[in-house]
Order: sequence, then structure tokens, then C-alpha cells
Amino acid sequence: MDVIKSVFLGCTRAIEDGVPIARVSATDKEFSFQNWVADRLDALGLNYDEPSRNSYPDFRLVDYPIGFEVKGLGFPGREANYDCNSQVPTGLHNGRAIYYVFGRYPSKVRENTYPVYDMVICHGDFLNADHGYIHKNKNLKTFGSYGDIMIRDRKMYVAPTPFALASGTERQVTLIVPPLDGHGSEITSVGTLARKEVDLLVRGYSFDMLTHDLKATHAKNPNAGVAHDFVAYRSVKTRGPDVSLR
Repeated sequence: MDVIKSVFLGCTRAIEDGVPIARVSATDKEFSFQNWVADRLDALGLNYDEPSRNSYPDFRLVDYPIGFEVKGLGFPGREANYDCNSQVPTGLHNGRAIYYVFGRYPSKVRENTYPVYDMVICHGDFLNADHGYIHKNKNLKTFGSYGDIMIRDRKMYVAPTPFALASGTERQVTLIVPPLDGHGSEITSVGTLARKEVDLLVRGYSFDMLTHDLKATHAKNPNAGVAHDFVAYRSVKTRGPDVSLR
């Protein structure tokens, strides 16, 4: 957990010092923010596999079983949820603990550099505590009047962001993780958050090609009502509101 705390504090210092995002191109901001995060990892001397468009998570540390998935959010704009691009958020993937880095920045800028407004780094379990689901794309052939068209079932997931889930995160740099034992003197707790599992889980769906009805099938959740506890932390040098679930 020292690595996560170091990354969090490194991002906090950079934002407070006004270290800007450098624009990659006039139309792309996603990779510009990803590069900003990469610079923070480089400054800490952390080795990672080079990210690519189809890799998950974006940054896979070499020396630690940890990964970072980066999500840039233009503000004002869409910030309550985000497209997961065929990968359900999770706190564990291929043996790595997964942390999500959500950063907000100006949605409309003309300059080649612009600031990071605020940031939440959260454990993936804060978004979804299910580690068992494995995403797979499937296809169905013989569609169409001649029976030679294939339907590709490429699932897209839309998940809430921490800015939608928790209040007190705006204009702040916040770390949301399971409770830390002996987190040291550099960070302090600013709120506790408990997310409870639902009674029913979606276990499948069907789609009628004529009526366009999409129907889900459900199964009882063996962990119904189980609470997953998280704590919001900030740098002791930062003042701001407490964090709580909306």
C-alpha cells in the first residue's frame, strides 16, 4: 500500500504545484491525461509495461502486483458515468490489485496545456466488488435473409464515477481504498464509505430482434447485504470537505 500512497501523494503535489497536462493533439485529451499520470509514475521511479489501446489496465507495474486504469473526464461534461470499453471495473485482474485514476480537466481549451481540476484514485472494488466475472465477446452466425450475416455480441459497460458516488470530492485530490492499517502521518481520513451488495445479480440477457426488447435474467446474490468498507484519505496538508456516499 506504500506504493499507492506514494502515487497518490505524487499526484497531489503535482496538482497543487500546478503541473499542467500537455496536449497530445487538438482532438485528443484522453491520452494527454494518461501521459500526465505516466509522468507521475516516472517521477517515482516505478517501472510499468507500456500502455496500449487494448491493454487493461493502462499501467501494469513491473515490480508490484498493481495496475492503474486511467479515466480522464472533461469538465463541464459527462462526469457521472463512463464507458468501460468491454471491461467491467474490478479490484482484481490477473492477480493484480486494480486502482482507478479519475481526473477532471477543462473540456474546452485552446491552449496546449491545461490544469487538472481534481482527482480521485480509488480501489476497483469501490466500483464493483465482483472478481469472478470474465468478459468474453461472442457471435451468432446465420443472421439475415441469406443466413450469411454474423451478429457480434460486443458488450459495453457503463459504470458510475467516484464523483457521482461520493460527495466532497470536487476540487479535491482524494484516495478511496479499503481501510489502511497504520497509514502514516502524510495522509488523513476524511470519511468512511460502505457500499452494500444488491439482492439480485444480472446473470444474462436476451434481445428480441423484432420488438427490440432487452430483458435481463437474474440470480440471487449469495453476498446480498454484505457491506464493503472504504475510507477516503487526503494529504494532511490539504484542507477540504469530508467525503461521504451520495
